[in-house]
Amino acid sequence: MKINKIHHIAIICSNYEASKKFYVDILKFSVIHETYRSERDSYKLDLKISDRDTIELFSFPSPSPRPSKPEACGLRHLAFEVDNIEENVDYLISQGINVEPIRVDPITGKKFTFFQDPDKLPLEIYEV
Repeated sequence: MKINKIHHIAIICSNYEASKKFYVDILKFSVIHETYRSERDSYKLDLKISDRDTIELFSFPSPSPRPSKPEACGLRHLAFEVDNIEENVDYLISQGINVEPIRVDPITGKKFTFFQDPDKLPLEIYEV
């Protein structure tokens, strides 16, 4: 088996409008395509992060809750690369987003921090 790359990241949200606003208006991801699936009472929003990375944002009526702490078993968190962590932290705070204090990765020496989406999904920004 040979895997080329990650194709997309899928996220299920509990409040479609709040999550759409967060990912499009605050994180500035571009909308590729938005679909309403009436048979599922569900939206699917394809978002462009970069030239090669995409997120599929799904809404479903009454999705099951999941552990959301970065140390919970399962998918740990989603990390986004940034050039300047302080500028991005200041921006997130200006948008009313709570951001943890900036830390330094003891292995790489790079700065990073965590914040949460509207469903408390842990998101990380990591300075390169």
